[in-house]
Order: sequence, then C-alpha cells, then structure tokens
Amino acid sequence: MLPAAAGYDRAITVFSPDGRLYQVEYAIETVRRGTIAVGIRSKDGVVLAVEEKPRKLQSNDVTQKIFQVDDHIGIAAAGYIPDARSQVDNARFFSQSNRLIYDEPVEVETVAKHLADQCQQFTQYAGVRPFGVALIISGVDQHGSTLYLTDPSGTYIPYEAVAIGSGSDQVTDFLEKNYKPDMSIEDASALATASIYLASDEKQGVKHIKMSHVKKDTKKLTKIQEKEIEKYASVALQKYKIDKPDA
Repeated sequence: MLPAAAGYDRAITVFSPDGRLYQVEYAIETVRRGTIAVGIRSKDGVVLAVEEKPRKLQSNDVTQKIFQVDDHIGIAAAGYIPDARSQVDNARFFSQSNRLIYDEPVEVETVAKHLADQCQQFTQYAGVRPFGVALIISGVDQHGSTLYLTDPSGTYIPYEAVAIGSGSDQVTDFLEKNYKPDMSIEDASALATASIYLASDEKQGVKHIKMSHVKKDTKKLTKIQEKEIEKYASVALQKYKIDKPDA
C-alpha cells in the first residue's frame, strides 16, 4: 500500500481526502526555500530588496531576482527563478498591450490579478505544474504606491510590507514591529536592508543585497547602486541592532 499522500501528489487536478492539492503545497515549499525577498511601501514610494548569493566567478552586475515590468512597476521573486522570468515576460506583454489599447499605464493591481489568474489556472489543468515562485509586485499608479504578493496557489494580496523566501517568518515578525506607514523611502530602504541581514548568513557587506525603488514623484523603477545600499546598511546596523558575526 502507498502512503496516504502518495496517491494524491502525482496529479495536479486531484484533491486529497482532506482537501489538499499536494503539488501546490510542494510549489509553496519551493518558495520557502528560496533566498529572501522584501517589499516595503513608504510615503514616498516602494522599495524592493532581495538577497542574491553569486558564485565566486559569477558576474554580480545583473540582478537575477528583481525585474522591471513597466516604467512604474517592478517585481521581486523568491523560489524557482526561471518560473519568475516566464511570469515577468507575461506581465510585460500584458502591460504593453494595456498601454496600446487604453493609452495609459496599467494599474499594479491589474498586473497582480493577471499573474495570479495564470497561477490559478496552473493548479487545475492536467499536463502542467504550478509555478514554483512567489512574486512581490510593486509600483506607483494613480492610486499611489502599491504592493501585492502572488503565490503558486493563485492568491494575490495587498501589503504594506511583506517578505517571501527562506527566513520570511522571522522577517515578517521584524517588519510587524518596525514598519511605520509614514516612513520615508530612505527609512524603508534601511528597514529592507536590515530585513535581508536578519534572514541571511551574511551580516555585513552589501555584495549579496540588490535593491530597487519606485518613487511617487518620478513613477520610474530605478536600480539602487552599491554605494547607496552601503549607506542604508550602515543605518540599518545601527538602528536595528542586527548582530554581526563573531570575528
């Protein structure tokens, strides 16, 4: 006899007797094992920050986990990054189609719902598997700065601040204690940097941290350079008392 779960985790379209879709749960577990990604909404815009662990000879110039969808929308990913690239390509096509049809920038929520709908479809059709990635979709539109989370089940939820990936539970507790709705984008950047340090084995240096902003005044996604991240890291280490490793 097979274990109770074994008969139900082989097909995506079959519910187990206790109402579970095991393949979707496995995809969510893939997200939990990815490196940390954080999104924070501030009064001036939104911050996306991720941890990337490059190999010794790998070029560190290209960010692998933060993507630009439109001028005013960025995405941070945790989990199986090739799946993230596929969803980002879909989001870019959808965003540009919206601009051509309606002659206006697409809303952040519209993109989040579109990607969540695609994830949901991949939980009910035979011959496919769920996307093994969660996305933080952020940007600035006519509603102001906005932040959404999508996951492999097809859920999309708005957040003020959110973390996904390995250590996200610990970081979420940290964000709940330290996040303030009226914080500036600089303060939000320092908080995001502290969140990465909290979840990472690396408690100093910024080579493993990538960050982008979408500011309210420009409505443009901008990549934050390493020197600026170092400033945020200095503030984060002092303000939030992140423990450094022993020498």
